[in-house]
Amino acid sequence: MSDQTVSPIRSGQHTSLDARALFAMLAGFCASLVAIGLARFAYTPLIPPLIEAHWFTSSQAVTLGAANFAGYFAGAIFGRAIARAFTNRHALRLLMAIATAAFFACAFPLSIAWFFAWRFLSGLSGGAIMVLVATTILPHIPPARRGFASGMIFIGLGFGIAASGTLIPRLLHHGLHDTWMGLGMFSLALTAVAWFGWPAANAPAVAAQAATMQADALGGARLRLLYAQYAANALGLVPVMILLVDCIARGYGRGAEVGASYWVLYGVAAIFGPLICGNAGDRIGFGMAYRFVLALQAGAVALLALCANPYVIGVATVALGVSTTGIVPLALGRVHELLPHDHVEQRAAWSRATSAFALCQALAGYGYSFLFSHTHNDYALIFACGAFALAVAFVADLIVNRKRVEA
Repeated sequence: MSDQTVSPIRSGQHTSLDARALFAMLAGFCASLVAIGLARFAYTPLIPPLIEAHWFTSSQAVTLGAANFAGYFAGAIFGRAIARAFTNRHALRLLMAIATAAFFACAFPLSIAWFFAWRFLSGLSGGAIMVLVATTILPHIPPARRGFASGMIFIGLGFGIAASGTLIPRLLHHGLHDTWMGLGMFSLALTAVAWFGWPAANAPAVAAQAATMQADALGGARLRLLYAQYAANALGLVPVMILLVDCIARGYGRGAEVGASYWVLYGVAAIFGPLICGNAGDRIGFGMAYRFVLALQAGAVALLALCANPYVIGVATVALGVSTTGIVPLALGRVHELLPHDHVEQRAAWSRATSAFALCQALAGYGYSFLFSHTHNDYALIFACGAFALAVAFVADLIVNRKRVEA
């Protein structure tokens, strides 16, 4: 984002964060925690109890998980249109309210269609918030502190994963109904905290820089490669998001509590993902850091497909926790590397990358659900498919960048 952006919050020349800037960052943290960290990831440790309580069959539970991915894609596509209709501030309030309402609605399994609709709406809120939250807050933050602010916003994803792993087992002692209600109350509190934290006005428009030809040259194949890589991340991570806990709990017969403990480990690692990966991008470049994370992800998902050793699964879980949230600042940083002089194009490219991720996430959710139900719950095959997608993205990165060096 251009350093020429001006806002009331940082009209002075100081780089310190005032109360309004900190409150806006807190609102962004709450939004990513509710609409993505909880709305998406809290469902994973709930899959075994949903099946055991006969709310849904195993294939239905996985399909309902994929409904969130379909909604996420819709939110990524229409997020900016929603903001234009309501303003960023009111759109983000509405989206957090929808995500919160979905938790309460899911406490009543009236039908598969009812549950599907609310899981879809929770995903829509998450996708739209992912597109809007950074572009709403960061223009009101001093340029020197935007990296810190971005990290604090995205850390909400990891806290959501960790919170789902710690809250779910305790809430499940009171039954599935109370579990969903408890998540709804927690989300309602976070929505109230964030309600007045959003900037009162959208950031002022900034003229595009006179570097279009350079941006086009830098974009080209490498920018298209980034979209494909980010999409491959979805193909590789969806099996983990949906099946990690269920594989450990039912596939290996170790129980829901053991599965949830791995989910907590995943969440704790995810808290540090943006900080670790963002620092790596600053040190070695976001392109190189992204390549390394692709290789790390491919190896970790392959381990889940090949090995049932609890320690190996633990190592793979930590690696995937770090990379699940870490890929967000890496992809965003890579967009800025490829389009360094035009923040308008940066926003458009980030929206396209998020949409590519969301589309493949939705397709993967339904594709893996179909494959899972038609292969008699073959967890290893699903994880192997994810590892293959990540490996292909890694090899493509090597090929495209080698051609550029040779040229």
